[in-house]
Amino acid sequence: MPKLDLDAIPQTNATGYPAPFDDEVQGRWYRRLAPVAGLTRMGVSHVTLKPGAWSSQRHWHREEDELLVMLEGEAVLVEDPGSGSGAGDGESIVRPGDVVAWAAGAKNGHHLQNRSDADCIFVAISAGPKDKDSGEYPDIDMVFDAEGYARKDGTRYAAKRTP
Repeated sequence: MPKLDLDAIPQTNATGYPAPFDDEVQGRWYRRLAPVAGLTRMGVSHVTLKPGAWSSQRHWHREEDELLVMLEGEAVLVEDPGSGSGAGDGESIVRPGDVVAWAAGAKNGHHLQNRSDADCIFVAISAGPKDKDSGEYPDIDMVFDAEGYARKDGTRYAAKRTP
């Protein structure tokens, strides 16, 4: 596979999150790399978080593994305190060259927050059956599955997950 030309891949800040949960990710800009590269068994995104932006709402996946490699800048990794993931439980700084990973099914809600005054850039990789995936957002009244989002009581939101 030839080297990907990042500048030729469209960048978007689209989100499927319903309001008001979409506010914190407005400064998240990403490029979907897997479709351009012809990859069908994993998701790969090149992500830029503007100052103040979050990578997502804090979440975990039942069926997808996730791996993140920080390329530029720094962000605060927010995880479940006491999740058993190591010294970074709660909050820790992620800097260029750092790699973080979450196994499918580990109920360790996580996301990045850019609390700095500069962009941070990372590559996020996921693998697992997207059509069977589901998970939870521990801080808000929302869960997800392949069809979209619902409240924790099962009432569906009208919003659909972005591909």
